[in-house]
Amino acid sequence: MAKRKRKPLTAPTSNYTSVELGQTLTVRGALSPKTRAQYAQETSPAGVRAAMTQEDVRERAIEFLFERLVCGWEIAGVPTEKPKELLTRYRVASREERAWITSVLREHCAEWFPDVAVP
Repeated sequence: MAKRKRKPLTAPTSNYTSVELGQTLTVRGALSPKTRAQYAQETSPAGVRAAMTQEDVRERAIEFLFERLVCGWEIAGVPTEKPKELLTRYRVASREERAWITSVLREHCAEWFPDVAVP
């Protein structure tokens, strides 16, 4: 008897578009319990290193969520989907792009993960 190959599970995704910036982010609708625990540790006072400022903690929290949730970023019709490339692009994003990404993550987490506070 032949075994059936199962399709790997895929998380649902949501697209968020900024007409002003000409960009679209694709964000996953799943966050594992282990990732939630890591996020809680990263953002808790116990997980913060002494030399980190409040701004450092905020930036790290946003980058952590970006790494775990964003699975696509289209800029001027050019898609980026590889995790390493997404993170590199995020790190060179403009102030306006980062503000938009933060607002997208806040909106997405409020809808999909109400227990995850986005600074």
